[in-house]
Amino acid sequence: MALSKKNPTSQKSWSSLEKLYNQENNIHINDYFKSENDRLEKFTISFNDLYVDFSKNRISKKAFDLLIELCKETDLKENINKYFNGSSINETENRSVLHTALRSKNNDSTEISEEVKNTLSKMKTISDEINNGARLGHSGKKIENVVNIGIGGSHLGPEMVTEALSFYAQSIKPYFISNIDPDYTENLLKSLDPDTTIFIIVSKTFTTIETLENAKKVKKWFVKNVNEESMKNHFIAVSNNTEDPKEFGIKSNNILPIPEWVGGRFSLWGSVGLIISICVGSKNFDNFLDGAREMDLHFKEAPFEKNIPVVLALLSIWYNNFFNCETEAILPYNQFLGKLPDYLQQASMESNGKSIDREGNRVNYQTGSIIWGSTGTNAQHAFFQLMHQGTKLIPSDFIAFKEPLYSDKEQHKVLTSNFLAQTNALLVGNKKSGNEIQKNIDGNKPSNTILINKLTPHNLGSLIAMYESKIFVIGSILNIYSFDQWGVELGKSIAKQILKDGKSNLDKSSSKVYDNLQ
Repeated sequence: MALSKKNPTSQKSWSSLEKLYNQENNIHINDYFKSENDRLEKFTISFNDLYVDFSKNRISKKAFDLLIELCKETDLKENINKYFNGSSINETENRSVLHTALRSKNNDSTEISEEVKNTLSKMKTISDEINNGARLGHSGKKIENVVNIGIGGSHLGPEMVTEALSFYAQSIKPYFISNIDPDYTENLLKSLDPDTTIFIIVSKTFTTIETLENAKKVKKWFVKNVNEESMKNHFIAVSNNTEDPKEFGIKSNNILPIPEWVGGRFSLWGSVGLIISICVGSKNFDNFLDGAREMDLHFKEAPFEKNIPVVLALLSIWYNNFFNCETEAILPYNQFLGKLPDYLQQASMESNGKSIDREGNRVNYQTGSIIWGSTGTNAQHAFFQLMHQGTKLIPSDFIAFKEPLYSDKEQHKVLTSNFLAQTNALLVGNKKSGNEIQKNIDGNKPSNTILINKLTPHNLGSLIAMYESKIFVIGSILNIYSFDQWGVELGKSIAKQILKDGKSNLDKSSSKVYDNLQ
């Protein structure tokens, strides 16, 4: 069963929202707090270790209720059920979207459940053997390094999570090769010992140009320094293609599958996350999956008005379509989450960067937002000036943790005081006039506060799953296909054509650049 096909702008609630926006768009958030005595109660959600405060947004309770009505009018509940039950909601590729099954212990499909169970079991075996010294390099030395070779979803997610959970790291050092930049790869290889390094080649098709070129370069280096036979001890493939990895020189017992029903940018929960499991340990990886699974249950069961992914998605639609906000900032106040904005950039923009709706019509509304951000407090000294006093309205997610990972609670207080100060400053501003007019800050800038008890594998799993579901909700309501990426595929096909035929099919400008590159 496909997702329903309803233009959101044709719904009664959308028309009502347009009228209400024209009436309320200049109201200050502070005025909502004055007139809505129960605003905090209605506009906060607690779930497990997460506390989400969305009260500092330029939205009234009336507008919020209309957005909830929009969910109903666009059949969101039915679409959520299809999302989880394996319906072919990725219609353009005739695929189910079941990355949630990678962390589900009670999937309805026995076949899928067994496939997931077997893969996780194999991942656990590999992870445990590397960490306890049962799996050694060809010369009998203990493995010390693991290098993930992938790109896009085969890189961004694993790198982000591995870095985010580095507090929980075992003894294995992670490295990542993604960009097809020979200088970077050669520089990295100089620092590695082939006797103590394992390479994981991650490509669903095992045909991705960037990944395969990097893999060939690494293989050449390894064979030169060791031999081809010893690749069996040092090379692992993660792919839906089993034959090409074998031809590459990887033994069948070192090939882990990527299911057809898992999209690249949502694949870190399974075999693509092997480097995560190796680096933080299989137990922590299980806890990571548990956190995501619990957020999935919350997403499926919670009423829309108290459903974190739904609420965050509705706010994105509200700002993108009614306030004409083009961007959203992700601002984690934890350095370990430094790559979270990059990860969410791909997950969101590759999913909802679409201009054709599910009925084949060009959309008459805004779809995907531009996602960007950085870590606080670094961001405060970089681009917060624009957020406070600039002409752009930038809705922002502020993410912080109640407890530090280590024992320095005093410095953690300094960190969280900055976190609180910024959301407060964005809200209240600083009214000045006359000779001090340059210091005037209007305030009334929207933000969400996401407060989490502690950065644990479990809580990180919940956080990522929260954003995944938010992305789905946006695509569902806006009547677009969130799980294909034909724009990406076009670039890939042209690159292959250039390698094969040179400049013969290029435009005049690109043809000239081609000549300059030769």
